[in-house]
Amino acid sequence: MRVLLTGAFGNVGTNVVRELLAQGYAVQCFDLPTRVNRKSARQFAGQVEVVWGDIRREADVVAAAVGQEVVIHLAAIIPPLSEIRPDWSRSVNVGGTRHILSAIMAQPTPPRLIYASSVALFGRDQDPPLVRSVSDPIRSSDQYTEHKIECEHLIRESGLTWAILRFGHVVPVALDGKDPRLMFREMFDIPLTQPTEIVHTADAGLALANAVGNLDIWGRVLLIGGGSSCQLHYREFLSATLDVMGIGMLPERAFGSAPFHTHWMDTAESQRLLRYQRHTFQDYLREMAATQRYRRYLVRALRPLICRWILQQSPHYQKRPAVATQK
Repeated sequence: MRVLLTGAFGNVGTNVVRELLAQGYAVQCFDLPTRVNRKSARQFAGQVEVVWGDIRREADVVAAAVGQEVVIHLAAIIPPLSEIRPDWSRSVNVGGTRHILSAIMAQPTPPRLIYASSVALFGRDQDPPLVRSVSDPIRSSDQYTEHKIECEHLIRESGLTWAILRFGHVVPVALDGKDPRLMFREMFDIPLTQPTEIVHTADAGLALANAVGNLDIWGRVLLIGGGSSCQLHYREFLSATLDVMGIGMLPERAFGSAPFHTHWMDTAESQRLLRYQRHTFQDYLREMAATQRYRRYLVRALRPLICRWILQQSPHYQKRPAVATQK
């Protein structure tokens, strides 16, 4: 079976490629020809077909879709970039999805579509249910969720064979190539009491690959998360992650208090169908620690300077006075 994957060389995409190849699919990768993407593509040399292009150009997308049987649509601009550059992100997220749908419908035998959506669509309720289910209402809370809701609607109304997978917090094991300013900007907007369900990037890739040949997923929305072992409050997730990096936990007053759009989810049905949950939160921490190696000791040595710079990225830290402790 021939599978087209958009956004093939990003955080989740490379894991999808590995799983598709392991399952014997003929994989065609579509992504921007950036330096980082070209470097990532080299690991699959001779194993996949690569079509370089821009999802904002319909002709590029049509050329990539020819002869495909399934399209996995991953390409998207996510927060905080989606909020910093809303017009650009809309042209990618919504415009790109429109081009995907047009390209699919232009084929003599339209391929089936698997669309990567987000748990963020459940919004930022003050008092949400402890565990989200697929039947819960969705609502827009920022540019990104507005784009995803519109794309889901377009897909449902397309008349095509589709499946929508709404992902929880997909966590990369390695942070190389990440813009630290953007990473820390979003980090401080999440309240420490916020429930968040992580999903290992390899498990996210497996879920998408396993969906390709599963006849029971079509026409359905599934929630993709790491399961009970990956359901944490943000304080627990962040404290353990920062410890692994050698930074240690940061002052509470640096973090926002407004509800964020991460949630725990009922993933029983998606796990039953796709059998993808292989990593616990502790597995993630061990793998992340292995990527840090000696860097962690350097960070610890420079911790005061590093923490001072990180706290400068918080929009909340300077606005809140430190709480004095009585002696």
